[in-house]
Amino acid sequence: MKLARYTVNGRTAIGVVHHHRVVALGELVPDAPATISEVLSAGAGLLDRLAKAIQAGPAGHSLSEVHLEAPVPEARKYLAIGMNYEDHAEEARRAGLQVPKTQLWFNKQVTCIHGPFDPVVIPRVSDKVDYEAELGVVIGKRCRYVSIEDARSVVGGYFVANDVTARDWQQASPTFTLGKSFDTHGPIGPWVVTDDEIADPHALEIRLSVNGELRQRQSTAQMIHNVWQQIHHLSQVMTLEPGDLIATGTCAGVGIASNRFLEPGDVVRVEIDQIGHIENRFVAESG
Repeated sequence: MKLARYTVNGRTAIGVVHHHRVVALGELVPDAPATISEVLSAGAGLLDRLAKAIQAGPAGHSLSEVHLEAPVPEARKYLAIGMNYEDHAEEARRAGLQVPKTQLWFNKQVTCIHGPFDPVVIPRVSDKVDYEAELGVVIGKRCRYVSIEDARSVVGGYFVANDVTARDWQQASPTFTLGKSFDTHGPIGPWVVTDDEIADPHALEIRLSVNGELRQRQSTAQMIHNVWQQIHHLSQVMTLEPGDLIATGTCAGVGIASNRFLEPGDVVRVEIDQIGHIENRFVAESG
């Protein structure tokens, strides 16, 4: 099931995407939750009710009539792993960077969360803004100390992410957080695809293009630490909650590897098989 947050006629709602249309949850079930996080937390029972209701064919709106918003703006955590594809780690080695031997985690502050088709700002204080195509995971159940074997049971769904990075700020600090957290630098979407729709999240192709030029292409099978290992690792440290976001790493082809950074007017499209795509125009900061 595709769960979307969208705006139409000045009103924002969450709904189910079905046959190129989106139907508000309130039209499908009378006690609909207010957020996608709450839908995921409610579990399979609610998803089954929604699936049956959508088959009745309520009209809803064509996707062409709505503006898709960031599906989980209320996330309390946005965690991301660095150098989690061997080809990306290798290009980092060639650039003289130290490649970690264990999982390398950092925060993207949640104020960076941004819409899947909204303009992304190149801040006036950075001239090295870069892209990173990533598979995103939304936690669906509150959990702690999750085993690798049980990790899938806490996943609510998946989304497309661009881990936009100000490389100069990233490199100026021993932690990545500042370089990863500029406002608008967390476009996600276009919706959340529930876990039951994805047979294997480690068998998806990710592609990123800049102005139509393919820059990144890789299978999620090439992760060094897979999604289940990532969740297990994080849950040793902190309680993961419904709506928490995880970006699972990027592959080779990032701009810093070829010294090609994003400029105003560039359009970046990230696409993942079975999930969808996001596309953002990069613009100069105004004022």
